[in-house]
Amino acid sequence: MNILEPAASEPEISAFQNLSPDEILDAVESQGYFCSGSFQALNSYENRVYQLGIEDGAPLIAKFYRPARWDNESIQEEHDFTRELVDSELPVVAPLYNAQGESIHQHGEFRFSLYPRVSGRTPELDNPDQLEVIGRFLARIHLHGEQADFKHRPAVDIESYGAAPSQYLLSEGKLPAGMEVAYRNLIDDLLVKINDHFSAAGSVQQLRIHGDCHPGNILYWDEVPHIVDFDDARMGPAIQDLWMYLSGERPYQQARLMDILIGYTQFRDFNPKELHLVEALRTLRMIHYAGWLAKRAEDPAFQLAFPWFYTARYWDDHILALKEQSALLDEEPLIWD
Repeated sequence: MNILEPAASEPEISAFQNLSPDEILDAVESQGYFCSGSFQALNSYENRVYQLGIEDGAPLIAKFYRPARWDNESIQEEHDFTRELVDSELPVVAPLYNAQGESIHQHGEFRFSLYPRVSGRTPELDNPDQLEVIGRFLARIHLHGEQADFKHRPAVDIESYGAAPSQYLLSEGKLPAGMEVAYRNLIDDLLVKINDHFSAAGSVQQLRIHGDCHPGNILYWDEVPHIVDFDDARMGPAIQDLWMYLSGERPYQQARLMDILIGYTQFRDFNPKELHLVEALRTLRMIHYAGWLAKRAEDPAFQLAFPWFYTARYWDDHILALKEQSALLDEEPLIWD
């Protein structure tokens, strides 16, 4: 989520939040498919995503884009990148293109895309073999990602992931009364440490990456990890697509790093200086996530899915987690020889 995204109009937001089953089915049928009438809402809160039954065909996934989040050029870059990966026989789920070569469709007020349905399970993060396979495929994605730059999509950086969302929370009064000073002081301290880690990493290569490659965006099927949801694809360091598989105590993280990089380095070199960014990027994601929730707080779907966000307990826990990150930022990075 881009905190600095342009504001959508009230009618656009209202229409998006109240997207009806009839509108969903009509949109899909406008692309020449005949819907069976069955559909299921999937777990997506930024956009609206549905699985739809198709007469005499496999089910499809329809993704309706939140107004004003991405412009068409940015969405098209994502689509073309994923199609490029599929053409290179990578297990990436790309949108379907119609006979006119279009992957972004307009139906009334709504922009949407259609995808093939892919089933699967999330990877086992303590399974060395699965992590090695994931590492291989991420390396191959990055080999393609470094062949060109995104022109319309932003980068993973301290400003958009840390400074902007934290400033939004403070300037828009999203924090409970009495927590602003503690939060501001903590963020100021964290941003200094994060900057130090980026400086220690040095001039790290920026390439086209998935951007949000958490385990939930990988579906394991027939021992192949199918990689989905490139909605947050952007320019960034390779480690951004790897660090989300590193959790727990340091020895456990170190072991998982070895698993994934054994696979990764079979196809692409890895710069060990990027390990300075692991905890910095983890901290930025936590700050960014809180800002994202606050930005969407008026969406009824968010209110149902994240009721705990509106409690003081959430902010107590969030500040405590950021303090723990501050301590982790004082430690030495993980090691790859």
